[in-house]
Amino acid sequence: MPTYDYKCNACDHAFELFQSMSAPVKRKCPECGKLTLKRLIGTGSGVLFKGSGFYETDYRSDSYKKDSEADKPKPAKADPPASKKSDDKKSSSGSGSDSGKSSKK
Repeated sequence: MPTYDYKCNACDHAFELFQSMSAPVKRKCPECGKLTLKRLIGTGSGVLFKGSGFYETDYRSDSYKKDSEADKPKPAKADPPASKKSDDKKSSSGSGSDSGKSSKK
């Protein structure tokens, strides 16, 4: 059952009333007794699903998610090869192929 906000236009008395959605709107102010009571339009409330299958982290703000990503440890980078120049020389030496020579028959 929802909680409704009421305010009296005569005496400015404001209060909340817990009542059923099908209950009639109250008109008589409990303070001054006049029939000038109005039900106010509220902002509503957020819906949170509780129980198995729902997680608290599903409702986290974007700023919280960004901060938690920044706190995670970064993966270690692989070490660069120690002798990169020696690897380049091996690949450019031709490794024994006769690709530059033409054969005549």
